[in-house]
Amino acid sequence: MPGGGRCPDCGSTELVEDSHYSQNQLVCSDCGCVVTEGVLTTTFTDEGNLREVTYSRSTGENEQVSRSQQRGLCRVRDLCRVLQLPPTFEDTAVAYYQQAYQHSGIRAARLQKKEVLVGCCVLITCRQRNWPLTMGTICTLLYADLDVFSGTYMQMVKLLGLDVPSLCLVDLVKTYCSSFKLFEASPSVPAKYVEDKEKMLSRTLQLVELADETWLVTGRHPLPVITAATFLAWQSLRPSDRLTCSLARFCKLASVDLPYPASSRLQELLAVLLRLAEQLAWLQVLKLDKRSVVAHVGDLLQHRPMLIRKAFRDATAEPGALDAREKELQGQGWGKEDRGDGSLDLPAGKRPASPALLLPPCMLKPPKRTCPTPPVSAVTGDENISDSEIEQYLRTPQEVRDFQRAQAARQAATSVPNPP
Repeated sequence: MPGGGRCPDCGSTELVEDSHYSQNQLVCSDCGCVVTEGVLTTTFTDEGNLREVTYSRSTGENEQVSRSQQRGLCRVRDLCRVLQLPPTFEDTAVAYYQQAYQHSGIRAARLQKKEVLVGCCVLITCRQRNWPLTMGTICTLLYADLDVFSGTYMQMVKLLGLDVPSLCLVDLVKTYCSSFKLFEASPSVPAKYVEDKEKMLSRTLQLVELADETWLVTGRHPLPVITAATFLAWQSLRPSDRLTCSLARFCKLASVDLPYPASSRLQELLAVLLRLAEQLAWLQVLKLDKRSVVAHVGDLLQHRPMLIRKAFRDATAEPGALDAREKELQGQGWGKEDRGDGSLDLPAGKRPASPALLLPPCMLKPPKRTCPTPPVSAVTGDENISDSEIEQYLRTPQEVRDFQRAQAARQAATSVPNPP
């Protein structure tokens, strides 16, 4: 409708009619300013009385979303698209964000917490749909602090009363291993390092289950454990060509980040494998170490249930069983020669080194206590009782009278002047 008027904001004459909520409005095509407003009916009473109200007086303007909430909703949608989640996941995450934003504690929170809230909504949606996604992945994408994220996550679950299942470790292993670039030959990956995906995934799952059964996963982030298990599985499939490859180089070849505790998880897994290797007869004659045991991972995993039961049975044996057996053999006259049970006598005062027990890492290497122990008060019972406290020990009227006489005698003795 050129020439019909001017825009009060930019002065343009390019005014067009636009239909909004089935109402005609005059809008500037250059700046988007609404020049004339249409009319709306908001309630049945207004419609019955044929009264019309403008949009500014209707409920539509009161329900406008704040800029902070609009930005958060856009971030939720963008994060879902980055993760390539289905559209239903995106709708659920947006709904959770809108519900959380209705609480005053969330609206008044700092910007850092609102940014973290975006990832919490997406993570809860994925957990409820059994979609393998970790908290560390979300924190990496949002550049968020893990402590702040976990605190906001727990607060949101409590506020909304949501039922969030735990993460399925098997699905996480399958998804995480699929991201390794080691299944196809490329200029950056030599042919001897290329491995079949199904074989590598199957062995990685067995190693992760072994780590779970030996308390290496409990209370820890799963990605470092999975990274260490994947590295061991990859090495054990062709040990002759891959034992010289380090964990850092393996992650670089696979185009994945090396988690910081992965090296520690790798050493713990190797220690468990060495402990299980001591239970196999054909491996007991070999002097295995953390490097050579990798070649026998297939045999150890094949007999894993039996080896774990035997290792736990030995670990929970009575502490005095070995001493009783030694005394029994000494009473039978066995000397430093062969005892008859396959072992040799040891010099007096010497005992064979006991193998490392299959115990949780927190028991094998307990954390150091930083809080100092309170000092022990040396109470002998001969301490003097002050006059203010002695009344608490007086029980009978006779004791009270005796105490009063003693006090009077002491005062009389102190008031007598000294002789010249």
